[in-house]
Order: sequence, then structure tokens, then C-alpha cells
Amino acid sequence: MRSLTTSFRPSLRPIGAAAALALSGLAITLAVAPAVARAAAPAGGELTLYTTREVALIQPLLSAFTARTGTKVNTVFVKDGLLERVKAEGARSPVDLLMTVDVGNLVDLVEGGVTQPLKSAEVEAAVPATLRAADGQWTALSMRARVLYADQALKAGPIRYEDLADPKWKGKVCTRSGQHPYNTALVAAMIAHDGEARTEQWLRGLKANLGRKPTGGDRDVARDILGGICDVGLANSYYVGQMKSSQPGSDARKWGDGIQVLKPTFAAKGSGTHVNISGAALAKHAPNPAAARALLAFLVSEPAQQLYAQTNYEYPVRAGVALDPLIQSAIGPVKADTLPLTEIARHRKQASLLIDKVAFDQ
Repeated sequence: MRSLTTSFRPSLRPIGAAAALALSGLAITLAVAPAVARAAAPAGGELTLYTTREVALIQPLLSAFTARTGTKVNTVFVKDGLLERVKAEGARSPVDLLMTVDVGNLVDLVEGGVTQPLKSAEVEAAVPATLRAADGQWTALSMRARVLYADQALKAGPIRYEDLADPKWKGKVCTRSGQHPYNTALVAAMIAHDGEARTEQWLRGLKANLGRKPTGGDRDVARDILGGICDVGLANSYYVGQMKSSQPGSDARKWGDGIQVLKPTFAAKGSGTHVNISGAALAKHAPNPAAARALLAFLVSEPAQQLYAQTNYEYPVRAGVALDPLIQSAIGPVKADTLPLTEIARHRKQASLLIDKVAFDQ
């Protein structure tokens, strides 16, 4: 069981002081960084990245890569229909690298036939086997944990995801839609651990314990805990950093400062906290594969992983990278579940059907 040592946050706020410091030190760090940050790539040139992730969240990393290599990154944000777009473009597609914010979306790209093996020694050395495809078709770049936000007055010891179906939580649980990828992945992990029958029973119990209809986003969970609508709620770790870094006196700051964070595990012996990823795959018809591999190698290097932590509050995939101070104090390291991400992806459709079967979102 490995420990996560960093965190993540999809926020569009300007880069803060910690991130600015990281950026200023990045050039110095890269000058002496190990070979993983200096993968062979043509001097200059360019590559094209299609991403389902907001560009503002990764631009500091892309700018640092360009500063290091001289390679320009042309970034295209594709909110929906990434697979369909790349398939329609076919062999004439300009895309070199595909980036998503959910392992299921990465697997969809592979199964859709629009990727090729990464063939990167740097990625294999930096990223644990459980966080990349065995055949090299994709790799994780950063992680987020599916944790529990809780009322600060709640006296809670060790807690399991399965415990949320206990009647003692009736009317006290909040979450976003069960069909959101963050929750579908959690249900898929539950199926992998506990089987479909027990997971269905769990979903029915969880639904019975909801304090409101599954809706909104993860930050709304913190809002509704402060509002007395619920006591606990499922949410991603990076939003904690996002809320706590908001302007003092703002609603988001009040929500972040007004909750505690619990790190649940599964009932299965030796399990850990559920994590999902942002990740990338090399496009099948990449015009600039060497440049794309160089970018991947950079993104899993120590200085880039540190930047992931300090700008996005994410957990790095590379061991030994320090947590952002906000995440360190609010959550700390997380013992990640060792269930391979491919197992989670394999049960996604089953999970989605089960969520509909119990009418979770209705």
C-alpha cells in the first residue's frame, strides 16, 4: 500500500504565492533535475494536446515545459465528445497527446482505437504499475482522493465507505449525482471489492440516508454541511485546497474552513482510500510522437509533480513529492487503495446501470 503525498484542485483562480515560488524555482530545479525531466525531444518544434481538463489548470506546467525545451504546446479544450472528435479526424488528426480527468475516459480512448503505447522508460520509472495501463496505452499524471467532508463537531473514528449505508446516518449524507464520473468510479470500485449484490444493497442504504437529492458539485457538500442539511458528504480532496485558498470572508473560504475531512477505506482487508486520476495517452496518429513523449516524461518528473501539488492541490503520482501546506494540514497523506485503476474502469458500465436500477438520483 503506497501513500499519496500531494493534492489537487480544479480552480481557475490566479496562481498563488506558493505556486509562483514553485514556478520561479522550476527553472533552477530543471537545470539539475534527473533524466526523467530531460527526455529526448527535438529542440523547438511543437505538439498538439487535446484535453478535457480546463486549460488554466495545466498551463503553468505546459509553460514550464516550453521554457525547458522550446517546444510549443498547442492546447485544445474538448469538454465533451473527445473520442468522437479524434475518431472523426482519423489519420489526419493533428493531436499528439490526449489528456482526461477520469480513468474511465482514458480507457474509452483506448477501446475506441485512437491511442498507441507510450513506450516511455521515464513514465514506467516514475508511475506505479497500479496507476498506468499494463500495455502502456495510458498513464496517470496526478491523483485526487474521494474523501468525506464532515461537520467539525462530529466525533468520528475510522470510517469505511460501506458505513454510509448504516441507518444511523439517515438524513445526514450529501453527495452530487451518482452518475457523475467521480461517484460512478467509486461505485465501480465498490463492485470490484464487494461484488454487485452487496454494492446494490449499499447504494439503496446510501440513498435512504441522503439529506437531499444528489445534485450540485462537491463544494456544495461543504456548503450544505455548514447549512445543517447533512453531517457528512462524499467529495474530492482537491476542493478542500480550493476553498481554503479562497478570499477570506468569501463563502467558499467559510465552507472550507468549516469542515473536517475524513479518509474512508473499503471494508476489504488491506484496502485504502479510493482515488481517481488525471491522465494521458499518446494519440494513434500523433504527428509529433517524440515531443509528446518528452512532455509526458516532464509531467511525471519531480519538479512538474511538485507544480501539480502547489497549483492544483493534487496528489502526485510520483513518490516523495511534498503536499501543499493547505492539504497537509487539512487532510495529510492518504493511503491509496491498491485496487488497479483498470479494475475500476472495467466495472464502470455495471456501476452506472446499478445506480439507475436503484433510482439513486431520483
